[in-house]
Order: sequence, then C-alpha cells, then structure tokens
Amino acid sequence: MITPEIVNDLYIVQVANENHLRLAETICHEMEESAKARGTGIAKRSPIYVMEKMLEGKAIVAMTLSGEWVGFCYIETWEHGKFVANSGLIVHPDYRKSGIATRIKAKAFELSRAMFPTAKIIGITTSLAVMKINSDLGYQPVTLSELPADDAFWKGCQTCANFDILTRTNRKHCLCTGMQYDPEEHKKEQKDEKWNFLKESKLYERWMRVKKRILMRINPSDRSRREHELETA
Repeated sequence: MITPEIVNDLYIVQVANENHLRLAETICHEMEESAKARGTGIAKRSPIYVMEKMLEGKAIVAMTLSGEWVGFCYIETWEHGKFVANSGLIVHPDYRKSGIATRIKAKAFELSRAMFPTAKIIGITTSLAVMKINSDLGYQPVTLSELPADDAFWKGCQTCANFDILTRTNRKHCLCTGMQYDPEEHKKEQKDEKWNFLKESKLYERWMRVKKRILMRINPSDRSRREHELETA
C-alpha cells in the first residue's frame, strides 16, 4: 500500500481515488495549456481517461491541506506490463518551482515499482527539470528504439506539435529524450558511478540545440545526411 505523504505541512501527495474525480477536467485543461505554452506536447487525455486512472489506483494527486489541487501524474503499462510509463506530470501554475513536482514523480515511481516490480519504467520528455527528477530516481537516457514498439505507445504522441519529426525519422529521433529505469540494470549500476545529470546538463542543453536545429528542418530528400549528423553530433 502506498501511504499518503504530507510535505512540509503544506501538501498531501497520495494515490488518487474516487474523491478526486471532480478534478479531472481541470487537470486535462491545465495539461493542454502547459503543452501550448511550451510548444511541445503532452499527450492529450480526456477527463474520462483521467477518471479511469484514478479509479484504477494508477494516478497520483497532490493537494493542499485545505483541499486545493496542486499537481497530478498517472501511470500506463505497455506490452503486458513489460514497460510502465509515468505520464502527464502537471503542476498548477501557482505551485510551480515549489519542489512538489519532485514529490509527485517520486510517489508515481514508488507506485509503479509496487504494482509492477519487474517492469522497466520509461518516459519521454523535452523538459530539463523532468530529466533531473528522473535522473535522481535512477533513470538513464536511452534511444527511442529501446522504448516500446507498440503502436499504441507512439499514438499518444500524435497530439504533440513535433509528431511529424518522429514520423519522418521512422521513430529514430525526436525533440524528446527517452529515459528508462531498468530494475535489473539498476542493481548493477549501484556498483558503478551513476549518470550525473547536473554535471552533464550543459552538454545536454547543447545537444538539444543541435537536435532541434537539425530536426526542425529535416525533409525526406536529405534524411540520411541529417540522421548521420545527429548520430555524430
């Protein structure tokens, strides 16, 4: 059982339930507005879908102690539980930069490990902040080919403004970075030096600038050359 967590006597972070169904529409609206503001995509979800996740016990919600909504995240499974994704992380604008996103992601990670202990936990993101959180939880960057091959997984990207990049490169490249926590690999990595996000973040920012410059102007006629540029950058 994943017990609720009270953070600094300000917020409660817990597995969502039927008492949180009323928040679904607000959460979906905020997801959409956040994606528009960043110019990239969070897979668009309906309030019904979010409600289903709450009722299945596959969502995390953060609230103030007075009952105001603060943030949300849900989990999805792919390939019969081989992969688990912590998706749709969103924080109300009034509570951003408070550290609550880290708590929500940590609780979603805990829930994923409890429900699917042998699954690889995956994510795709353009956000440096989310990459930092994921790195602290033990995720490592991976190529997109290491993510689920299931078409249903990639269908969730269709509402992203950059979906055409993904399709034009046959799912080899996108502005998003794939990340993965492999429980088996993690056992081995505990003996080795972990990937240091803070140390490598400047390199990652440079890589993102190069990738964006190349992918935003790629076209079928020079696809091979541009993909070679990415592989050697």
